Amino acid sequence: MANSLQHIAIIMDGNGRWAKKRLMPRTVGHVKGAANVRQMVKACADEGVSYLTLFAFSSENWRRPPEEISALMGLFLQYLESEVAEMKAAGIRLRVIGDRSAFAPLLQSRIDQAEQETAHNSRLHLTIAANYGGQWDVLNAMRSWQAANPGKQLQDLDAGGLAAHLSTADLPDPELLIRTGGESRISNFLLWQTAYTELYFTDAFWPDFDAAALKQAIHWFEQRVRRFGRTDEQVSANPAAAPGEQLSTAPLVPPAFKIS
Repeated sequence: MANSLQHIAIIMDGNGRWAKKRLMPRTVGHVKGAANVRQMVKACADEGVSYLTLFAFSSENWRRPPEEISALMGLFLQYLESEVAEMKAAGIRLRVIGDRSAFAPLLQSRIDQAEQETAHNSRLHLTIAANYGGQWDVLNAMRSWQAANPGKQLQDLDAGGLAAHLSTADLPDPELLIRTGGESRISNFLLWQTAYTELYFTDAFWPDFDAAALKQAIHWFEQRVRRFGRTDEQVSANPAAAPGEQLSTAPLVPPAFKIS
């Protein structure tokens, strides 16, 4: 039986190297990469994927050259202004996760507007991670939980309680994470949410990752045996089982071991 696939997360890597290979400025690669987002959203919707999360700009990307950062922010603004009408018509809901406070006021305003205008769509939930880091997300969730539960101790916090305060609290965890560009790491992306995610790494640069490449990644995922800590015999007996129930009540601070 093929694995169920609701949510794909993608680290869109390789724009700069795509351009460098063609003796072009890195910014040209980012323009091509932004154009490919539209194609990938359509491809995922056509494949019946309900949730797509794209890593567009990490909290570490501020270390890049100022002119490149400026170009990336401009592309983000342009994308929001040019694509929202089509998203509304296509049933795409857009959300942005990450720390928005570092963005220019105009960009923050456009993000808010795009989210509001697509809030009632449900064909595909597109989440863009911008100025996002997985460590930031977990720390922010812990602070949020503490603020919401002033009388409780850290020992009272379980996995489900923390997950409810993540920036992705209303999204299912991704079953498949794709990273383009030839690197084999997740670069501080969705650290908590990818605990049981299948990781697919491809040498294709993001501008070259097309619908056919997506189909290949999905086919690879469908062949995977997802154990969730179980034995092969248990998987064969109940292949659809998932770790949700165990995760929701697992204490983050385990009780002390007693040796008798």
